Amino acid sequence: MLSFFRRLINSKVGVFVTLGVLVVIAAMFALGDVAGLRNGNSATPTGDVVATVGKEKVTEAELRDRVQRDVENFRAQQPNLDLAQYIAGSGLEGSLDRTIDTIGFEQFGEAQGLVITKRAIDGKIASIPGLQGPDGKFSQAVYDNALQRTRQTDAGIRADLKRDMMSQFLIVPTIGASQVPKGVATIYASLLLEKRHAHIAVVPTTAVTVDTPPTDAEIAAFYKQNAARYTIPERRQIRYAVIAPKDFAAQLTASDAEIAAAYKAGFAKYNAVARRTVTRVVAADRASADAILAKAKAGTPLDAAARAAGLEPTSLKEQEKDALAAQTSAEFATAAFAAPKGGLIGPSKSALGYMIGRVDSFDDRALIPLEAARADLSKQVIAQKTTAKVRAVHDALDDAISNKATFDQIVAQQKLSPQTSVPVLASGQDPTLPPSTPPAVAKGIADAAFAAQPGDAPQLVPVDNDSFAVVALGKITAAAAPPLAQVRPSIVRDFTLDRAAKKAREIARTVMLAASKGTPLQQAITATGVKLPPVQPLDKARAELANAQGGVPPPLALLFSMSERTAKIIAAPGNAGWYVIYLDKIERTDAGNRPDLIKATQADIGKMVGREYVGQFAKAVRKVVGVKISTPEVAKLKASLTGQEVSDQQ
Repeated sequence: MLSFFRRLINSKVGVFVTLGVLVVIAAMFALGDVAGLRNGNSATPTGDVVATVGKEKVTEAELRDRVQRDVENFRAQQPNLDLAQYIAGSGLEGSLDRTIDTIGFEQFGEAQGLVITKRAIDGKIASIPGLQGPDGKFSQAVYDNALQRTRQTDAGIRADLKRDMMSQFLIVPTIGASQVPKGVATIYASLLLEKRHAHIAVVPTTAVTVDTPPTDAEIAAFYKQNAARYTIPERRQIRYAVIAPKDFAAQLTASDAEIAAAYKAGFAKYNAVARRTVTRVVAADRASADAILAKAKAGTPLDAAARAAGLEPTSLKEQEKDALAAQTSAEFATAAFAAPKGGLIGPSKSALGYMIGRVDSFDDRALIPLEAARADLSKQVIAQKTTAKVRAVHDALDDAISNKATFDQIVAQQKLSPQTSVPVLASGQDPTLPPSTPPAVAKGIADAAFAAQPGDAPQLVPVDNDSFAVVALGKITAAAAPPLAQVRPSIVRDFTLDRAAKKAREIARTVMLAASKGTPLQQAITATGVKLPPVQPLDKARAELANAQGGVPPPLALLFSMSERTAKIIAAPGNAGWYVIYLDKIERTDAGNRPDLIKATQADIGKMVGREYVGQFAKAVRKVVGVKISTPEVAKLKASLTGQEVSDQQ
């Protein structure tokens, strides 16, 4: 219901997401994501200007950097997210909004006399757990190393923190608002009770034929206009070497002395042993114990005899004599180990009462001599030596990385077998192979490579429970559209489908216009002369939209935005065709006599009203400070990041 009301009152979710990210930026930094903040804070902007916020300009270079950083941050929740997917989901616009709003809030706050002191920023930095030394206090050396490792500057970090802290000061008091007047809630509660009665027709793309094949010029133009659809996401070549126990096991042996030492250390495993599994019954007095034992000797199973007396037997499984004595008594244990299988024991007095029992099974084993255990001991020794070897190699690699050794130097020093992957996606998949093909590299290796930046030191990452890998970033292939010749069959297919969809739209539009003038929808469909599916009734209550899983279908969203006795068209997903909807009647109900619904509506809207206030506040701040966005420059950057400029060369 919450998402329904958000759509209902036309709140811009992007505004809330933008501001929500502002609130957690400092928290991300506090988790050690120093790389998530900008490189410096130059007072002189460089590059084309994509936006002007008050007295400050946002350059193409700054926005490009922000987009890259946002992608890295969002990968923490979506490891397979790449730059192309982020931009296709309006991510670039979100990054620009976040940048504009933080700058706007900073300027607005300063104009109102709000001040973020140096001491406050010092405290924020000092509170970051990842910047603490061995004594648990802030370490300047750790901070300096973090700045150097991530190529940041102290001034840039402080500028970002100042801006984000100002944003929090301004929006946190408002975002927690939750009061909703009853009168307002009643209006929206009444909308939930509203029902709409309509008819819907579909004009499938498959119902339209396209006889004329596309020309080369049409194909080229279509490809240029839709290059983003065919763009291959960013790919990365990964250099790595896997260190696994099996690499060393064949090289290691177990000496006689090592086997003898292992035999001695684990002698309990090989020593002769006698164990018994016993059923025990504890009675409160001797007479009760004697009675149960007499029944058992007469042929009644001990368990049944005990339960008949209101007692529950206990099974003591595979007990050595001392262990059994500790749980019963020395007398009971001695009797158990002297009795035959199935033999009855007791009564024996104990602290709990009088015990009787039955020996259920033997588990006796003779001494296993060293020679008989040699094969098992040899495997054990080799496994221990292998683990130690893997640990030693890991420690040596870790030291080498700390000493700034390169991937090639590390591989040479440890005589590893390096591998270089084909250019892969963030999932580890080779995009030139079918999606069903197993990933070219393990997930841990791909994750490490896509989290790295050019020039970063090699990383050690786990591959599975026993193995790890040293990983270095190879060549990065930016997201780009492939050559036209390579995807021509797909272009021809999609062009033909697109042309058919346009014809289907014209048919749907003709039907819509006829229905709008009073022609029954089915009659308008028949008049087209095209064989189309029959018209179907569409009767829905607005409350059903609130419970829609995965979002409201577009035709239903359109239905609840129409006026009575009007017709509208809307595209079906995937160029599949067009829907024509005619709304016959709107059935309205007053929720005034539904206090339960009004109360629930107040609660639901209350969860977001603070966010809506913040969204409106952000708009007001933009008006006060003045914001200008260069749409051409934003489009230019988007094309550059998605590789669409490649299509211009086809």
